[in-house]
Amino acid sequence: MREQVLTISGMTCGGCVNSVTRVLKALPGVQQVDVSLVPGQAKLLIDETQVDISMLKKAITEAGYAVVD
Repeated sequence: MREQVLTISGMTCGGCVNSVTRVLKALPGVQQVDVSLVPGQAKLLIDETQVDISMLKKAITEAGYAVVD
């Protein structure tokens, strides 16, 4: 297991936080998700044998938000 922190832009409300949380939790290998509006971050506990950073970024961008590198 590994902790991963992603900075996300485009979230403006609690509904946005819920949307990002939902898409991340749906991915295989994502064990824990904590998305916060301020400072616009997602803290995750992931199993790297099942999910990688590109999969996380793709899920977030497909939900309509951006991941800041």
